[in-house]
Amino acid sequence: MTMETIREFIRREPFEPFVIRLSNGEAHEIRHPECVAITKTKVVVTYPDDDRVVNCGLIHVNAVEVLQQA
Repeated sequence: MTMETIREFIRREPFEPFVIRLSNGEAHEIRHPECVAITKTKVVVTYPDDDRVVNCGLIHVNAVEVLQQA
């Protein structure tokens, strides 16, 4: 997965929540664009309500999909 693909999801107008799926089976929901940052090699996901930060290597990102609203 390229960082540019993820940047496209972050910059969409209007913003659509999306999910990042990793090779280990984890899935991280991005509900607000300010809760994710991207570097050359990592995606950093923040969960403000839980005071938690997750660092994901771009090499482990298998898919980025629009989050299906329940």
